Amino acid sequence: MDYTCDSAAERVAEGLGFSCHDTNPWVSFRNPFGLENGTMPFLELLIIGGAVFALVHAWRRWRRDGDPVNISLWIASVVYLAVIEPPLYFPGWFGLEEHVGFIFSHNVFTVQFMYDRLPLYIVAFYPALSQLAYELVRALGVFARRGPLLGSVAVAFACQVFYEIFDHLGPQLKWWAWNPGNRMINQPALDSVPMNSMLLFASVSFGAMTYLVVRLTGNGRGTLTGPGVAWRSIVAGALTPLAMIIVSAPSGAFRGEDQLGIQRAILSAELAVVWIAGLYLLADAWRTHRAGAVPQMESPLFVRTYPALYLGVHVVLWLIALPAYFAATDGVTEQGTPIGSLWYAALCTAAATGFLLVALRATATQLTAEAVES
Repeated sequence: MDYTCDSAAERVAEGLGFSCHDTNPWVSFRNPFGLENGTMPFLELLIIGGAVFALVHAWRRWRRDGDPVNISLWIASVVYLAVIEPPLYFPGWFGLEEHVGFIFSHNVFTVQFMYDRLPLYIVAFYPALSQLAYELVRALGVFARRGPLLGSVAVAFACQVFYEIFDHLGPQLKWWAWNPGNRMINQPALDSVPMNSMLLFASVSFGAMTYLVVRLTGNGRGTLTGPGVAWRSIVAGALTPLAMIIVSAPSGAFRGEDQLGIQRAILSAELAVVWIAGLYLLADAWRTHRAGAVPQMESPLFVRTYPALYLGVHVVLWLIALPAYFAATDGVTEQGTPIGSLWYAALCTAAATGFLLVALRATATQLTAEAVES
């Protein structure tokens, strides 16, 4: 069997407009203006630029402010990617065909790795989003007031709302495609997006990783050296998938097409917990800032610019996709691509806007205070 392009992978790749045969095992390059969808180079620029911005910000936080959490979270995100992604792309390599099967395939972007399975923008997506969510929550003062656990819960919620705006748009625009033949993992789904992905990849992974990073490096403010940050980051990234396995156990106990209703109910309840806890923490932060209890913010440029840019670009991309969305029949556009959930994406957009407004209020107040002191 060709473990890099089996029959399921071949079908999905053909649907996206490329072939998974005869691909480079290391890296390949394409014309950014010749990709399958005209939105793809803009997505790459947004995410890769965000990851670079996040790295500069994280380095500054560590070297200037003595806080290693940001740089550790950036590194842990890449380690987590290296641990979790290869088994998803090549389940046959890891003996997982019977357990998970072929789940999805990314489309080919400007820069691709690993037999064209891993786009560079996906490598960048994890550190960009983890830094976006962590900085928003830090700006709200949740970590300072509520501690690492509830701070990480708030990060899980922030990732949910920012991630799912992207997640429910991607299949329609051919950024990737889920394998419709894999009902074991890709069902139940909310329109085109598997609910397992919505819970585990969009919330649990980022929340668990943030908690591990904060616990491992947060007490080392100003004292950790490079090697100390490095091994703690590697441990946090490598252990993150364990949390995903634990949280997936309740719904996984009812695996089977005849029990999809039970799985849907369990996953919906778990997602509801993320929303309820996240909205409570967001509302609490809003009340705190209205009362005048403002946390100290260092280097607020990233949190004041990139989250808003990320959200704004995705809103524009959604507007571009809406005509085909509304013209879709039975959940499939005229171009043959599945649509996501507009109502859920709109709900996430509203919550993401709430995060931005509270964070901007917090950082604006702090900047005003700093200006007065100077």
